[in-house]
Amino acid sequence: MAANPDPSAQQTPEPEVVVAIENGVAHVTMNRPAQYNALSEAMLDALQGELERLAVNPAVRVVVLRGAGKAFCAGHDLREMRAQPTAEYYKWLFARCAKMMLTVQSMPQPVIAGVHAIATAAGCQLVAMCDLAVASDAAKFAVSGVNLGLFCSTPSVALSRNVGRKQAFEMLVTGKFIDAHEAQVQGLVNRVVPADQLDAELERLAALIVAKPQTAIAMGKELFYRQLEMGIDAAYQLAGETMACNMMDDAAQEGVLAFIEKRKPNW
Repeated sequence: MAANPDPSAQQTPEPEVVVAIENGVAHVTMNRPAQYNALSEAMLDALQGELERLAVNPAVRVVVLRGAGKAFCAGHDLREMRAQPTAEYYKWLFARCAKMMLTVQSMPQPVIAGVHAIATAAGCQLVAMCDLAVASDAAKFAVSGVNLGLFCSTPSVALSRNVGRKQAFEMLVTGKFIDAHEAQVQGLVNRVVPADQLDAELERLAALIVAKPQTAIAMGKELFYRQLEMGIDAAYQLAGETMACNMMDDAAQEGVLAFIEKRKPNW
């Protein structure tokens, strides 16, 4: 008679999201490679939880977001969506996704997308919502829902705030892919490097930010996005208030004094 299987020998399911923190940088990896890191309910929950935890971790200065396997992120999990075809479910799902996207923008640390391969639909939206993006020259981007009869409405919010209106609209109504270099020209990504240099370039960019005072970066990020949604008068008022508060910070006082004394600041 065969022995009963040892429960401890059963494989533990792989986590949806893997996080590693090193030298002030949190490396967050979407970990559904077989599903091209599609944003399932479980993936959205995992990302939301990890981002919220990182946001309040003072040891984390920068977040780098990656995707495991052959894609950065292929958007929503269409099989999961098709299984519950009700307006109530879809509204709930897209609200849940929007909350996660807004968390990327509202957390105090800069978030860098490291895009090694395709980013489509809500995956392209996620790249646009990150504060910065570095892509390998093998990466491709699309908001391709229209090819399935579904205009990428929620991705359009992030896309239209990062690239020119006509370029964004063309992507949305044609569903066409653009390569990494075109994405850089249009403003969707900051830098494009050969695939074998992506990790090193992400490290270099993250290190530049980690070297700056944490309070200044956090205050600056909040101000940057708030003023974009304001009229110019209100934007200048908020910016002035932010700079005044920033100047009262010890790091700013030290930075100004170091400049006057022609030395490196002691942060």
